[in-house]
Amino acid sequence: MKCPYCSYYETKVIDSRPTEEGQTIRRRRECINCNKRFTTYEKIEEIPLILIKKDGTRQSYNRNKLVNGIIRACEKRPVSVKDIESIADEIERELYNSLEREITTKFIGEKVMNRLKNIDEVAYVRFASVYRQFKDINTFMDELEKLLGERK
Repeated sequence: MKCPYCSYYETKVIDSRPTEEGQTIRRRRECINCNKRFTTYEKIEEIPLILIKKDGTRQSYNRNKLVNGIIRACEKRPVSVKDIESIADEIERELYNSLEREITTKFIGEKVMNRLKNIDEVAYVRFASVYRQFKDINTFMDELEKLLGERK
């Protein structure tokens, strides 16, 4: 493991423990050269997922894109990073547990919206407006009316 401070290639593991969900091992390391400490996470390598986008193109699944989309929807809202990570973890677990290796972005978008709806309705509407590409105020109002109808 390469040290992030001095780029030396030898480090020693000081502490190892599983994370709360048990899917990852957290390792505390110390550089042999500069003696600085840093943390690494070890995760099981999984079969890559391929996303089928709206235009039919395919690309590899990227967790960072999922998390960044959720973060943008939750900007300036009382949604914790823990909640955002939890949403991404749940969706990712569903994706990898399915037998499909090619997943549509529509499927993922719907999963995100379902979870955001339960956490923060404003974040849900923000995500929906981008994801569903609202064309005008009427489309936006239709979505709000559906949300209000579900609430009652």
